Amino acid sequence: MSSRKGKRDAARIVREQLAQERRRRRTIWVSAAAVVVLIIAGVVGWVVWSNQRADTFTTPPGANAAGTGIVTGGGPVTVDVYEDFLCPVCKQFEQSTGATLEQLVADNKAKVVYHPVAFLNRFSTTGYSSRSSAASGCAAAGGKYHEYAKALFAQQPPEGSAGLTDDQLIDIGAGVGLDRGSFGGCVKDGTYTTWTEHVTEDASRSNVTGTPTVKVNGQPLDNPTPDALTAAVAAAGK
Repeated sequence: MSSRKGKRDAARIVREQLAQERRRRRTIWVSAAAVVVLIIAGVVGWVVWSNQRADTFTTPPGANAAGTGIVTGGGPVTVDVYEDFLCPVCKQFEQSTGATLEQLVADNKAKVVYHPVAFLNRFSTTGYSSRSSAASGCAAAGGKYHEYAKALFAQQPPEGSAGLTDDQLIDIGAGVGLDRGSFGGCVKDGTYTTWTEHVTEDASRSNVTGTPTVKVNGQPLDNPTPDALTAAVAAAGK
């Protein structure tokens, strides 16, 4: 009798163990399915958010068709210049090579597209790279992008500082001939903040990792000195 009872107990224990294993497997599969659903939902949400974000930026007048930079000139060779208004090396580039770019445009040899990126926000306590880039969009709307960009570099704040205030950015605009009322309102409202984000994101997607970066007909120019830039444009125009 006890032998039969022992067998029944053993069978019961086995059944319980099997039931526990089935419940454990079912829990694992349910949890895995839930994770997959969350991942899919996250990916879909990110895609929707990205598409919505890409579609909502405000492009200033004078931008290229992609809305990623301000165009100067109409020559046969395209020179893309990626610069950050807080970047000291960009200031040096403007001082050393800016006149060469202007001459290439004046001679109708090149079309220059300026991309004011905001890579250096972390080196400012107020997001100065983004604010100055957005302000340059306001300057483009007033037909003074290039003059304003030169003035921003001339009055460039040091890295690690708060950067120039919005009022100072507006003063600089007025100094290059922009209407204080409309330009100032544009800066204060952050009209082109979304454009700055678009320009910066596009630069990153285009494998631009630092500033200044110069491309001639899409090809990076490793050492964009005046002579190297002139030679590269001449070679690309043949």
